[in-house]
Amino acid sequence: LVQLVESGGGSVQAGGSLRLSCAASTKFNSRACMGWFRQTPGKEREAVATTAGASTYYANSVKGRFTISRDGAGKTVSLAMNSLKPEDTAVYYCAAAQTLGGDCTSASRPFYWGQGTQVTVSS
Repeated sequence: LVQLVESGGGSVQAGGSLRLSCAASTKFNSRACMGWFRQTPGKEREAVATTAGASTYYANSVKGRFTISRDGAGKTVSLAMNSLKPEDTAVYYCAAAQTLGGDCTSASRPFYWGQGTQVTVSS
């Protein structure tokens, strides 16, 4: 059973920083998508930052503020979030793809998911 365990969510004021971490119970191929999605009530889950091989994706809304990193062992992926805004408030989910290739930004593809961690940014 593959498990992804997230940590690091919480509450912060606008302009502050948080770091999310995700530990996987198994090693993922460096070419497999790993990353972070977020979801707010009534909205679809959206990709925030993902990485696979040499490719990295950031949503336009977080470019320049968020940084994704992945360890060489293929078991941990982190998201450093700086200059947080109230609109970043959401439940953040760690994701790791079950297969290689494909679109790393589509929440509908087969991913393993973490349980989600709440990030709340107050103004």
